[in-house]
Amino acid sequence: MAVKPVVVLVGRPNVGKSTLFNRLTRSRDALVADMPGLTRDRHYGEGRVGPGPYLIVDTGGFEPVAKDGIMAEMARQTRQAVSEAEVAVFLLDGRHGLAPQDHQIADILRRSGRPVVLAVNKLEGLTGEGRTAEFYELGLGEPLPISGAHGDGVYALMETALEAAQRFLGPAHDSEEEPDEEKLPLPLPEGLSDAPLAHGAQRIPSKGLRVAIVGRPNVGKSTLVNALLGEERMIAFDMPGTTRDAIEIPFVRNNIPFRLIDTAGLRRRGKVFEAIEKFSVIKTLQAIGSAHVAVLLLDAQQDISDQDAHIAGFVTESGRALVVGVNKWDGLDTVARDEAKRLLARKLPFLYWAKTHFISARTGQGIDALMRSVLDAYGAATRKLSTPKLTRALREAVERQQPPRRGGQRPKLRYAHQGGQNPPIVVVHGTSLDQVSDVYRRYLEAQFRQKFALEGTPLRIEWKTAKNPYVQRA
Repeated sequence: MAVKPVVVLVGRPNVGKSTLFNRLTRSRDALVADMPGLTRDRHYGEGRVGPGPYLIVDTGGFEPVAKDGIMAEMARQTRQAVSEAEVAVFLLDGRHGLAPQDHQIADILRRSGRPVVLAVNKLEGLTGEGRTAEFYELGLGEPLPISGAHGDGVYALMETALEAAQRFLGPAHDSEEEPDEEKLPLPLPEGLSDAPLAHGAQRIPSKGLRVAIVGRPNVGKSTLVNALLGEERMIAFDMPGTTRDAIEIPFVRNNIPFRLIDTAGLRRRGKVFEAIEKFSVIKTLQAIGSAHVAVLLLDAQQDISDQDAHIAGFVTESGRALVVGVNKWDGLDTVARDEAKRLLARKLPFLYWAKTHFISARTGQGIDALMRSVLDAYGAATRKLSTPKLTRALREAVERQQPPRRGGQRPKLRYAHQGGQNPPIVVVHGTSLDQVSDVYRRYLEAQFRQKFALEGTPLRIEWKTAKNPYVQRA
Protein backbone atom coordinates (compact mmCIF):
# COMPACT_ATOMS: atom_id res chain seq x y z
CA MET A 1 0.00 0.00 0.00
CA ALA A 2 1.51 3.32 -1.08
CA VAL A 3 2.04 5.94 1.58
CA LYS A 4 -0.52 8.74 1.57
CA PRO A 5 1.28 12.10 1.60
CA VAL A 6 0.43 14.47 4.44
CA VAL A 7 -0.48 18.05 3.50
CA VAL A 8 -0.62 20.67 6.27
CA LEU A 9 -2.45 24.00 6.01
CA VAL A 10 -0.50 26.85 7.61
CA GLY A 11 -1.23 30.55 7.91
CA ARG A 12 -2.01 33.40 10.24
CA PRO A 13 -5.45 33.56 11.88
CA ASN A 14 -8.58 34.01 9.77
CA VAL A 15 -7.10 33.40 6.33
CA GLY A 16 -9.58 30.57 5.64
CA LYS A 17 -7.68 27.39 6.56
CA SER A 18 -10.71 25.61 8.04
CA THR A 19 -12.89 26.60 5.07
CA LEU A 20 -10.31 25.11 2.72
CA PHE A 21 -10.03 22.02 4.95
CA ASN A 22 -13.78 21.43 4.69
CA ARG A 23 -13.59 21.93 0.93
CA LEU A 24 -10.76 19.42 0.56
CA THR A 25 -12.40 16.80 2.79
CA ARG A 26 -15.90 17.50 1.44
CA SER A 27 -17.14 17.70 5.01
CA ARG A 28 -18.05 20.15 7.72
CA ASP A 29 -15.71 18.64 10.26
CA ALA A 30 -13.87 21.90 11.02
CA LEU A 31 -15.72 24.78 12.66
CA VAL A 32 -15.91 27.87 10.47
CA ALA A 33 -16.88 31.41 11.52
CA ASP A 34 -15.81 34.92 10.66
CA MET A 35 -13.54 35.37 13.66
CA PRO A 36 -9.81 34.81 14.18
CA GLY A 37 -8.35 32.06 16.37
CA LEU A 38 -11.24 29.63 15.94
CA THR A 39 -9.21 26.49 15.22
CA ARG A 40 -6.80 25.61 18.03
CA ASP A 41 -5.88 21.93 17.68
CA ARG A 42 -4.60 19.97 14.73
CA HIS A 43 -7.47 18.49 12.76
CA TYR A 44 -6.87 15.53 10.40
CA GLY A 45 -8.99 14.48 7.46
CA GLU A 46 -8.96 12.39 4.27
CA GLY A 47 -8.39 14.59 1.22
CA ARG A 48 -11.03 14.04 -1.47
CA VAL A 49 -10.25 16.87 -3.90
CA GLY A 50 -7.19 16.36 -6.07
CA PRO A 51 -5.49 13.87 -8.39
CA GLY A 52 -4.78 11.31 -5.66
CA PRO A 53 -5.33 10.30 -2.02
CA TYR A 54 -3.70 12.28 0.79
CA LEU A 55 -4.18 13.31 4.42
CA ILE A 56 -4.93 16.96 5.11
CA VAL A 57 -4.13 18.68 8.43
CA ASP A 58 -5.85 21.87 9.57
CA THR A 59 -3.95 23.97 12.11
CA GLY A 60 -4.69 26.94 14.31
CA GLY A 61 -3.77 30.48 13.37
CA PHE A 62 0.04 30.68 13.44
CA GLU A 63 1.44 33.38 15.75
CA PRO A 64 5.19 32.63 15.51
CA VAL A 65 6.23 35.39 17.95
CA ALA A 66 3.92 34.24 20.76
CA LYS A 67 5.97 33.23 23.82
CA ASP A 68 3.29 32.14 26.26
CA GLY A 69 -0.44 31.57 26.63
CA ILE A 70 -2.82 29.80 24.30
CA MET A 71 -1.32 31.36 21.16
CA ALA A 72 2.09 29.88 22.01
CA GLU A 73 0.51 26.44 22.42
CA MET A 74 -1.20 26.83 19.04
CA ALA A 75 2.12 27.83 17.44
CA ARG A 76 3.81 24.75 18.91
CA GLN A 77 1.05 22.55 17.51
CA THR A 78 1.53 24.10 14.06
CA ARG A 79 5.31 23.57 14.13
CA GLN A 80 4.78 19.91 15.06
CA ALA A 81 2.24 19.47 12.25
CA VAL A 82 4.71 20.90 9.73
CA SER A 83 7.45 18.53 10.93
CA GLU A 84 5.08 15.57 10.36
CA ALA A 85 3.99 16.61 6.86
CA GLU A 86 5.46 16.08 3.40
CA VAL A 87 4.30 19.46 2.08
CA ALA A 88 2.98 22.69 3.61
CA VAL A 89 0.30 24.81 1.94
CA PHE A 90 0.96 28.36 3.12
CA LEU A 91 -2.42 30.09 2.98
CA LEU A 92 -2.50 33.87 2.53
CA ASP A 93 -5.30 36.42 2.49
CA GLY A 94 -5.67 37.93 -0.98
CA ARG A 95 -8.11 40.60 0.15
CA HIS A 96 -6.04 41.99 3.02
CA GLY A 97 -2.72 41.54 1.28
CA LEU A 98 0.70 40.66 2.63
CA ALA A 99 1.26 41.18 6.38
CA PRO A 100 4.52 41.36 8.37
CA GLN A 101 3.47 38.18 10.12
CA ASP A 102 3.48 36.36 6.76
CA HIS A 103 7.22 37.04 6.39
CA GLN A 104 7.90 35.47 9.79
CA ILE A 105 5.85 32.37 8.92
CA ALA A 106 7.65 32.12 5.56
CA ASP A 107 11.03 32.12 7.32
CA ILE A 108 9.93 29.29 9.65
CA LEU A 109 8.58 27.21 6.75
CA ARG A 110 11.76 27.78 4.74
CA ARG A 111 13.88 26.47 7.63
CA SER A 112 11.61 23.42 8.10
CA GLY A 113 13.03 21.75 5.00
CA ARG A 114 9.53 20.89 3.74
CA PRO A 115 8.35 21.98 0.29
CA VAL A 116 5.98 24.93 0.51
CA VAL A 117 3.13 25.84 -1.85
CA LEU A 118 1.74 29.37 -1.66
CA ALA A 119 -2.05 29.71 -1.92
CA VAL A 120 -3.62 33.18 -2.00
CA ASN A 121 -7.16 32.71 -0.70
CA LYS A 122 -10.39 34.73 -0.92
CA LEU A 123 -9.90 35.69 -4.58
CA GLU A 124 -13.33 34.60 -5.78
CA GLY A 125 -14.29 36.84 -8.67
CA LEU A 126 -10.93 38.62 -8.58
CA THR A 127 -8.80 37.56 -11.54
CA GLY A 128 -5.47 38.65 -12.94
CA GLU A 129 -1.89 38.09 -11.86
CA GLY A 130 -1.86 41.49 -10.20
CA ARG A 131 -3.84 40.07 -7.30
CA THR A 132 -0.96 37.74 -6.33
CA ALA A 133 2.07 39.79 -7.43
CA GLU A 134 2.97 41.13 -3.96
CA PHE A 135 3.28 37.61 -2.53
CA TYR A 136 6.30 36.79 -4.74
CA GLU A 137 8.48 38.73 -2.29
CA LEU A 138 8.13 35.87 0.22
CA GLY A 139 10.59 33.95 -1.96
CA LEU A 140 8.66 30.68 -1.83
CA GLY A 141 7.71 30.33 -5.47
CA GLU A 142 4.62 31.13 -7.48
CA PRO A 143 1.51 32.12 -5.49
CA LEU A 144 -1.60 30.27 -6.66
CA PRO A 145 -4.93 32.18 -6.57
CA ILE A 146 -7.77 30.19 -4.99
CA SER A 147 -11.10 30.51 -3.23
CA GLY A 148 -11.60 27.97 -0.45
CA ALA A 149 -15.23 29.04 -0.04
CA HIS A 150 -16.15 28.64 -3.73
CA GLY A 151 -13.61 26.02 -4.80
CA ASP A 152 -11.89 28.15 -7.46
CA GLY A 153 -8.37 26.89 -8.16
CA VAL A 154 -8.46 24.31 -5.35
CA TYR A 155 -7.94 21.26 -7.59
CA ALA A 156 -4.95 22.89 -9.31
CA LEU A 157 -3.54 23.77 -5.87
CA MET A 158 -3.67 20.13 -4.76
CA GLU A 159 -2.09 18.97 -8.01
CA THR A 160 0.87 21.23 -7.28
CA ALA A 161 1.00 20.25 -3.59
CA LEU A 162 0.89 16.50 -4.28
CA GLU A 163 3.60 16.79 -6.94
CA ALA A 164 5.81 18.57 -4.41
CA ALA A 165 5.01 15.94 -1.76
CA GLN A 166 5.91 13.11 -4.16
CA ARG A 167 9.25 14.74 -4.96
CA PHE A 168 9.90 15.07 -1.22
CA LEU A 169 9.01 11.42 -0.55
CA GLY A 170 11.08 10.18 -3.49
CA PRO A 171 10.37 7.41 -6.01
CA ALA A 172 10.74 4.63 -3.42
CA HIS A 173 7.37 5.53 -1.96
CA ASP A 174 5.56 4.76 -5.20
CA SER A 175 6.01 1.05 -4.50
CA GLU A 176 3.85 -1.14 -2.34
CA GLU A 177 4.78 -0.76 1.34
CA GLU A 178 3.23 -0.51 4.75
CA PRO A 179 2.51 2.95 6.20
CA ASP A 180 4.55 4.28 9.10
CA GLU A 181 1.95 4.15 11.88
CA GLU A 182 4.16 5.99 14.35
CA LYS A 183 4.46 9.05 12.14
CA LEU A 184 0.81 10.02 11.81
CA PRO A 185 -2.61 8.56 12.57
CA LEU A 186 -2.86 6.96 9.14
CA PRO A 187 -5.73 4.66 8.08
CA LEU A 188 -5.78 1.60 10.31
CA PRO A 189 -4.45 -1.76 9.09
CA GLU A 190 -7.23 -3.96 7.79
CA GLY A 191 -6.18 -6.90 9.96
CA LEU A 192 -7.12 -5.05 13.13
CA SER A 193 -10.80 -4.93 12.19
CA ASP A 194 -11.24 -8.51 13.42
CA ALA A 195 -9.98 -7.81 16.95
CA PRO A 196 -12.41 -9.66 19.28
CA LEU A 197 -13.93 -8.17 22.42
CA ALA A 198 -14.32 -9.61 25.88
CA HIS A 199 -17.28 -11.88 26.64
CA GLY A 200 -17.56 -12.94 22.98
CA ALA A 201 -19.39 -9.77 21.94
CA GLN A 202 -19.41 -7.98 18.59
CA ARG A 203 -16.08 -7.33 16.91
CA ILE A 204 -14.42 -3.94 16.68
CA PRO A 205 -15.65 -1.83 13.72
CA SER A 206 -13.19 -1.83 10.82
CA LYS A 207 -12.57 1.92 11.16
CA GLY A 208 -12.00 1.70 14.90
CA LEU A 209 -14.02 1.98 18.10
CA ARG A 210 -15.28 5.57 18.40
CA VAL A 211 -14.76 6.89 21.95
CA ALA A 212 -15.98 10.40 22.82
CA ILE A 213 -14.32 12.13 25.78
CA VAL A 214 -16.96 14.46 27.27
CA GLY A 215 -17.31 16.64 30.33
CA ARG A 216 -17.33 20.17 31.65
CA PRO A 217 -14.61 22.63 30.61
CA ASN A 218 -11.16 22.22 32.16
CA VAL A 219 -11.63 18.74 33.64
CA GLY A 220 -8.66 17.35 31.68
CA LYS A 221 -10.21 15.90 28.51
CA SER A 222 -7.35 16.94 26.21
CA THR A 223 -4.79 15.82 28.80
CA LEU A 224 -6.42 12.37 28.82
CA VAL A 225 -6.32 12.22 25.02
CA ASN A 226 -2.63 13.15 25.04
CA ALA A 227 -1.93 10.48 27.65
CA LEU A 228 -3.65 7.83 25.54
CA LEU A 229 -1.78 8.87 22.40
CA GLY A 230 1.57 9.23 24.13
CA GLU A 231 2.14 12.70 22.67
CA GLU A 232 0.88 16.25 23.13
CA ARG A 233 -1.53 15.94 20.25
CA MET A 234 -4.14 18.26 21.80
CA ILE A 235 -3.61 21.63 23.43
CA ALA A 236 -3.97 21.11 27.18
CA PHE A 237 -4.07 24.53 28.84
CA ASP A 238 -5.28 25.71 32.23
CA MET A 239 -8.11 27.75 30.78
CA PRO A 240 -11.74 26.65 30.31
CA GLY A 241 -12.81 26.39 26.68
CA THR A 242 -9.38 25.65 25.19
CA THR A 243 -10.84 22.94 22.94
CA ARG A 244 -13.56 24.34 20.70
CA ASP A 245 -14.05 21.67 18.06
CA ALA A 246 -14.71 17.94 18.26
CA ILE A 247 -11.37 16.50 17.14
CA GLU A 248 -11.26 12.86 15.96
CA ILE A 249 -7.94 11.01 16.20
CA PRO A 250 -7.37 7.39 15.09
CA PHE A 251 -4.83 5.36 17.05
CA VAL A 252 -4.05 1.76 18.01
CA ARG A 253 -3.76 0.56 21.61
CA ASN A 254 -2.91 -3.07 22.47
CA ASN A 255 -3.50 -4.03 18.84
CA ILE A 256 -7.06 -2.64 18.93
CA PRO A 257 -8.05 0.33 16.70
CA PHE A 258 -9.75 3.33 18.30
CA ARG A 259 -10.97 6.70 17.11
CA LEU A 260 -10.75 9.15 20.00
CA ILE A 261 -13.01 12.20 19.89
CA ASP A 262 -11.88 15.09 22.09
CA THR A 263 -14.84 17.43 22.56
CA ALA A 264 -15.41 20.95 23.75
CA GLY A 265 -16.44 21.29 27.39
CA LEU A 266 -20.19 21.60 27.87
CA ARG A 267 -21.38 24.43 30.10
CA ARG A 268 -24.84 25.31 31.33
CA ARG A 269 -27.00 26.72 28.56
CA GLY A 270 -27.27 30.08 30.31
CA LYS A 271 -23.48 30.45 30.27
CA VAL A 272 -23.03 29.78 26.56
CA PHE A 273 -22.79 33.29 25.16
CA GLU A 274 -20.42 33.28 22.18
CA ALA A 275 -21.87 32.09 18.90
CA ILE A 276 -18.82 29.92 18.33
CA GLU A 277 -19.28 28.24 21.71
CA LYS A 278 -22.82 27.36 20.67
CA PHE A 279 -21.38 25.71 17.56
CA SER A 280 -18.94 23.81 19.80
CA VAL A 281 -21.82 22.49 21.91
CA ILE A 282 -23.57 21.25 18.76
CA LYS A 283 -20.39 19.50 17.59
CA THR A 284 -20.01 17.87 21.02
CA LEU A 285 -23.58 16.59 21.03
CA GLN A 286 -23.09 15.24 17.50
CA ALA A 287 -19.88 13.51 18.63
CA ILE A 288 -21.75 11.81 21.49
CA GLY A 289 -24.46 10.66 19.12
CA SER A 290 -21.96 9.16 16.66
CA ALA A 291 -19.71 7.51 19.27
CA HIS A 292 -19.81 3.87 20.32
CA VAL A 293 -18.73 4.66 23.89
CA ALA A 294 -18.59 7.92 25.84
CA VAL A 295 -16.14 8.60 28.65
CA LEU A 296 -17.61 11.13 31.08
CA LEU A 297 -14.69 12.90 32.72
CA LEU A 298 -15.21 14.51 36.13
CA ASP A 299 -12.86 16.66 38.19
CA ALA A 300 -12.17 15.03 41.57
CA GLN A 301 -11.03 18.38 42.98
CA GLN A 302 -14.31 20.14 42.14
CA ASP A 303 -17.90 19.64 43.20
CA ILE A 304 -20.07 17.48 40.92
CA SER A 305 -22.41 20.00 39.37
CA ASP A 306 -25.83 19.86 37.76
CA GLN A 307 -24.06 20.22 34.42
CA ASP A 308 -22.23 16.93 34.99
CA ALA A 309 -25.63 15.30 35.56
CA HIS A 310 -27.02 16.94 32.40
CA ILE A 311 -24.15 15.60 30.29
CA ALA A 312 -24.57 12.12 31.79
CA GLY A 313 -28.29 12.33 31.09
CA PHE A 314 -27.73 13.25 27.46
CA VAL A 315 -25.32 10.34 27.00
CA THR A 316 -27.89 7.99 28.55
CA GLU A 317 -30.76 9.35 26.43
CA SER A 318 -28.58 8.94 23.33
CA GLY A 319 -28.22 5.26 24.22
CA ARG A 320 -24.44 5.38 24.31
CA ALA A 321 -22.35 3.03 26.39
CA LEU A 322 -20.62 4.96 29.17
CA VAL A 323 -17.56 4.83 31.40
CA VAL A 324 -17.02 7.43 34.13
CA GLY A 325 -13.51 8.74 34.78
CA VAL A 326 -12.85 10.81 37.91
CA ASN A 327 -9.71 12.77 37.00
CA LYS A 328 -7.02 14.50 39.08
CA TRP A 329 -7.26 11.75 41.70
CA ASP A 330 -3.53 12.00 42.47
CA GLY A 331 -4.02 15.43 44.05
CA LEU A 332 -6.36 14.25 46.85
CA ASP A 333 -5.62 12.82 50.28
CA THR A 334 -7.57 9.91 51.81
CA VAL A 335 -10.23 12.08 53.44
CA ALA A 336 -10.86 14.04 50.24
CA ARG A 337 -11.08 10.82 48.22
CA ASP A 338 -13.71 9.34 50.54
CA GLU A 339 -15.73 12.55 50.31
CA ALA A 340 -15.47 12.56 46.50
CA LYS A 341 -16.81 8.98 46.35
CA ARG A 342 -19.75 9.85 48.61
CA LEU A 343 -20.49 12.92 46.49
CA LEU A 344 -20.42 10.85 43.30
CA ALA A 345 -22.87 8.30 44.70
CA ARG A 346 -25.22 11.07 45.87
CA LYS A 347 -25.15 13.30 42.78
CA LEU A 348 -25.10 10.66 40.00
CA PRO A 349 -27.03 7.65 41.38
CA PHE A 350 -28.68 6.98 38.01
CA LEU A 351 -25.28 5.97 36.59
CA TYR A 352 -25.16 2.85 38.77
CA TRP A 353 -24.80 0.76 35.60
CA ALA A 354 -21.62 2.53 34.44
CA LYS A 355 -18.14 1.54 35.59
CA THR A 356 -16.28 4.31 37.47
CA HIS A 357 -12.49 4.73 37.47
CA PHE A 358 -10.43 7.12 39.57
CA ILE A 359 -7.59 8.28 37.35
CA SER A 360 -4.90 10.86 36.77
CA ALA A 361 -4.56 11.85 33.11
CA ARG A 362 -1.38 13.75 34.00
CA THR A 363 0.47 10.74 35.47
CA GLY A 364 -1.34 7.95 33.59
CA GLN A 365 -2.75 6.38 36.76
CA GLY A 366 -5.78 4.15 36.06
CA ILE A 367 -5.89 4.75 32.29
CA ASP A 368 -5.29 1.10 31.35
CA ALA A 369 -8.23 -0.03 33.48
CA LEU A 370 -10.36 2.78 32.03
CA MET A 371 -9.74 1.59 28.47
CA ARG A 372 -10.49 -2.01 29.42
CA SER A 373 -13.85 -0.85 30.73
CA VAL A 374 -14.43 1.03 27.44
CA LEU A 375 -14.04 -2.25 25.57
CA ASP A 376 -16.28 -4.08 28.06
CA ALA A 377 -18.94 -1.37 27.78
CA TYR A 378 -18.95 -1.64 23.98
CA GLY A 379 -19.12 -5.41 24.27
CA ALA A 380 -22.14 -5.14 26.56
CA ALA A 381 -23.85 -2.59 24.29
CA THR A 382 -23.51 -4.81 21.21
CA ARG A 383 -24.06 -8.20 22.82
CA LYS A 384 -26.42 -10.61 21.10
CA LEU A 385 -29.07 -12.00 23.45
CA SER A 386 -30.87 -15.14 22.34
CA THR A 387 -34.63 -15.35 22.67
CA PRO A 388 -34.62 -18.62 24.70
CA LYS A 389 -32.13 -17.21 27.24
CA LEU A 390 -34.02 -13.90 27.51
CA THR A 391 -37.33 -15.72 28.01
CA ARG A 392 -35.78 -17.99 30.63
CA ALA A 393 -34.35 -14.95 32.47
CA LEU A 394 -37.75 -13.24 32.29
CA ARG A 395 -39.60 -16.24 33.74
CA GLU A 396 -37.04 -16.65 36.53
CA ALA A 397 -37.48 -12.96 37.43
CA VAL A 398 -41.29 -13.31 37.46
CA GLU A 399 -41.11 -16.44 39.63
CA ARG A 400 -38.91 -14.56 42.06
CA GLN A 401 -41.17 -11.50 42.11
CA GLN A 402 -44.47 -11.16 40.25
CA PRO A 403 -45.62 -7.74 38.99
CA PRO A 404 -48.14 -6.17 41.38
CA ARG A 405 -51.82 -5.96 40.50
CA ARG A 406 -53.10 -2.67 39.17
CA GLY A 407 -56.75 -1.97 38.39
CA GLY A 408 -57.80 -5.47 39.41
CA GLN A 409 -55.52 -7.15 36.88
CA ARG A 410 -52.08 -8.63 37.17
CA PRO A 411 -49.84 -8.16 34.09
CA LYS A 412 -48.72 -11.42 32.50
CA LEU A 413 -45.20 -11.50 31.05
CA ARG A 414 -44.94 -14.40 28.61
CA TYR A 415 -41.66 -14.19 26.64
CA ALA A 416 -38.93 -11.75 25.57
CA HIS A 417 -36.62 -11.20 22.61
CA GLN A 418 -33.93 -8.69 21.65
CA GLY A 419 -35.20 -5.69 19.72
CA GLY A 420 -31.94 -3.87 19.08
CA GLN A 421 -28.32 -3.25 20.02
CA ASN A 422 -26.26 -0.28 21.20
CA PRO A 423 -28.16 0.14 23.44
CA PRO A 424 -29.63 -3.33 24.03
CA ILE A 425 -33.41 -3.36 23.72
CA VAL A 426 -35.44 -6.16 25.30
CA VAL A 427 -39.00 -6.53 24.00
CA VAL A 428 -41.33 -8.24 26.49
CA HIS A 429 -44.58 -9.77 25.22
CA GLY A 430 -47.64 -10.39 27.35
CA THR A 431 -51.01 -9.00 28.39
CA SER A 432 -51.96 -5.92 30.42
CA LEU A 433 -48.36 -4.71 30.17
CA ASP A 434 -49.49 -1.09 30.28
CA GLN A 435 -50.15 -1.78 33.98
CA VAL A 436 -46.49 -2.63 34.74
CA SER A 437 -45.06 -0.05 37.16
CA ASP A 438 -41.76 1.79 36.72
CA VAL A 439 -40.49 0.10 39.87
CA TYR A 440 -41.05 -3.34 38.35
CA ARG A 441 -39.45 -2.22 35.09
CA ARG A 442 -36.31 -1.28 37.03
CA TYR A 443 -36.44 -4.64 38.79
CA LEU A 444 -36.49 -6.46 35.45
CA GLU A 445 -33.69 -4.28 34.15
CA ALA A 446 -31.52 -5.22 37.12
CA GLN A 447 -32.26 -8.91 36.57
CA PHE A 448 -31.32 -8.74 32.88
CA ARG A 449 -28.15 -6.80 33.68
CA GLN A 450 -27.04 -9.36 36.21
CA LYS A 451 -27.91 -12.34 34.01
CA PHE A 452 -26.16 -11.08 30.85
CA ALA A 453 -23.36 -8.92 32.36
CA LEU A 454 -24.62 -5.69 30.78
CA GLU A 455 -22.45 -3.30 32.78
CA GLY A 456 -21.57 -0.07 31.04
CA THR A 457 -24.55 0.32 28.71
CA PRO A 458 -28.09 1.68 29.02
CA LEU A 459 -30.75 -1.00 28.78
CA ARG A 460 -34.21 -0.35 27.41
CA ILE A 461 -37.29 -2.51 27.98
CA GLU A 462 -40.23 -2.22 25.61
CA TRP A 463 -43.67 -3.75 26.12
CA LYS A 464 -45.62 -5.57 23.43
CA THR A 465 -49.16 -6.18 24.65
CA ALA A 466 -51.21 -8.87 22.91
CA LYS A 467 -54.78 -8.03 22.02
CA ASN A 468 -57.55 -9.89 23.83
CA PRO A 469 -59.42 -11.89 21.14
CA TYR A 470 -62.55 -12.08 23.32
CA VAL A 471 -63.07 -8.33 23.53
CA GLN A 472 -65.95 -7.43 21.21
CA ARG A 473 -65.20 -4.82 18.67
CA ALA A 474 -67.32 -1.70 18.79
